[in-house]
Amino acid sequence: MTRYLVLLYEDERVWAEADEAQQAEYFRQHREYSDRAADYGVTFLASEALQPVATAHTLRRPDGETTITEGPFAETAEQLGGFYLAEAPDVDTVLKHAHLLPAHYSIEVREIMQL
Repeated sequence: MTRYLVLLYEDERVWAEADEAQQAEYFRQHREYSDRAADYGVTFLASEALQPVATAHTLRRPDGETTITEGPFAETAEQLGGFYLAEAPDVDTVLKHAHLLPAHYSIEVREIMQL
């Protein structure tokens, strides 16, 4: 089995502007994604939702000098909103399973490097 990080990018305004029914539907889709993982041969090792990007801190050391910036490093249309750390036989399995997630996400799947 190989480990993959499933990164969920979204425009934070989608959640902020969603009414209770829409938010409930997003949660339902995440529950279905979690509940049906075994049907796809996927096992979750961890998953978390992230606080809004405005709460981020960015540490940079370009010339050996450390600077810490509060808030996002770059203004982008989509922000990292959460992740699932999954174990699966191959990337195609993870991608097929990811279709169960809410459609407003851009989903990046990356294999974990074995060190």
